[in-house]
Amino acid sequence: MEKILGKKIGMSQIFDEQGNVVPVTVVDVNNWIVTQVKTPKVDGYAAIQTGLVRDRYIGQPFNAEWLQKKEKHFLHLKEVKVNETDLENYNVGKTLTMETVPFNEGDEVAVIGTSRGLGFQGVVKRHGFAGGPGAHGSKFHRRPGSASHMRSQGEVIKGKRYPGHMGADQVTVEGLKLVRFDRTAGYVFIKGAIPGKKDSLVAIKK
Repeated sequence: MEKILGKKIGMSQIFDEQGNVVPVTVVDVNNWIVTQVKTPKVDGYAAIQTGLVRDRYIGQPFNAEWLQKKEKHFLHLKEVKVNETDLENYNVGKTLTMETVPFNEGDEVAVIGTSRGLGFQGVVKRHGFAGGPGAHGSKFHRRPGSASHMRSQGEVIKGKRYPGHMGADQVTVEGLKLVRFDRTAGYVFIKGAIPGKKDSLVAIKK
């Protein structure tokens, strides 16, 4: 598979072989079931559709009726591309386990997630502006300042940093390291922070 999908559990810390503390983000890659297999002959490409089972159905055996009401039984439905030669290893209803993870400890990966939504924010929080004086008669404070430019009719150049909606964007963080697999619990430990809030969906790829 090109990538694996998981649910962000949160941050923690572990100790390496030298006894050093390593800050990690824990990702749960359990409870994904193959809900559809796409073949080049029928769909034009090779891929599998996977679904994350909702908490109330975890531990129950897969039932073909789940495919008729996918939104009821699966929290997320995502497509993952696979090699055409590997399609025979996947069938509808198969549970993806740690054995299907195409990574090893020590591999460098990129993590894709959706950043935390912060709503409407000003330029100080959104873009890191310093702001103006807080006293001595100043009325500038946290305002964005001048918006125009020395052009005809004071045209505002596209891309001007303004207040606005912040967060809830797709973010990719590259150069992260897989430091440990817990194959019993189905957890992946990634060194450092990754995008998204707790329980959000993330994708891990090389």
